Amino acid sequence: MSICVLMQTITAQEKILNRDKFTAHNKGKMYIYWGGNRENFSTSDIHFKGPDYDFTLYDVHASDKPKGWHIDYINPGRMTIPQTNFRIGYFINDHYNISLGLDHMKYVMDQNQVATIGGVVGASYPQYAGTYLQSGNHTIDLTDEGFLTFEHTDGLNYVNTEICRVDDISKLFKIKNTDKFQVNITEGIGGGLLYPKTNSKLLGKERHDDFHVSGFGVSAKVGLNFTFFKYFFIQTELKSGYINMSDIRTTFDPADSASQHFLFFQRIVAFGGIFKL
Repeated sequence: MSICVLMQTITAQEKILNRDKFTAHNKGKMYIYWGGNRENFSTSDIHFKGPDYDFTLYDVHASDKPKGWHIDYINPGRMTIPQTNFRIGYFINDHYNISLGLDHMKYVMDQNQVATIGGVVGASYPQYAGTYLQSGNHTIDLTDEGFLTFEHTDGLNYVNTEICRVDDISKLFKIKNTDKFQVNITEGIGGGLLYPKTNSKLLGKERHDDFHVSGFGVSAKVGLNFTFFKYFFIQTELKSGYINMSDIRTTFDPADSASQHFLFFQRIVAFGGIFKL
C-alpha cells in the first residue's frame, strides 16, 4: 500500500514539474528565425507581350542560385543577398501559431537551353520576326542571351502568412527534461504575394531590374524543430507550393510584361529564438 502511495506521489510531482517547465506550454510565446534555403522549380510556360510582339516560351527550365556556406548570411550589410528565410510568429494556443515571413528565393532561367516558341514577333525586331505556330515545333536557342535573359534573383520574394501546428515529440526519444532539449514536429499552410525583383533583357531592349508586385503564391510545409535550453532552436523544413505571377515587369516600358506559373520545392535550415511576452 505504501509503495502505491509513493509511486502516486512521485507521478504527481513529475506532473507538477512538467507543468512548470518553460517548454510545457506555448500559448503567448513569440518566435523569430533566420535561415537559408535551396529550391527546385517545375518547368514553366512564360508568356511575353508588348508592342509588336505576343509569344510564349514553353516548358522553360530554371534553377536557383545558391551561395553555399557564406559569411553574407550573417553580415548585416549583405544578408539579403543569399537565398534566405525570415519569419516572426505568435502562438495563439499551445499547438497553433500564426506568422509573417519572407521567403527570399532565386529563380534563374537556364540560359543553355532551346525552347519551343509559339506566337508572333513583329517587324520591329527583324532578327527574330516571324509567326511561330506551336504545332510547327518552332524553337529558339537562348544560349547567346540575345533573345532573352530572365531571372528573379533579388529575388523571387514570397511575402506570406502561415498558420502552423506544433507538437512535442520528445517522448519518442526518451527526452525527459525538455527545458534542456526538446524535439517538435511542425506542419503548416500559407499564402501571400510575390514581390520579385525581375532582372530581364528582352528582344535586345535595355536590361530591366526592378521590384514589382507580380502575383500570388500558396504553400504547405512540414518540419522538425530542435529547441535548446528553452530559448534557442534550429528548425529544418520541407516546403512546397504554387506560384502564379500574372504581371511581371520585363522592360522600362510598362506596356511590356510577362506571366508565368510554376511549382517550387524548398529545403530550409533556420536558426531562431522563442520567448514569452
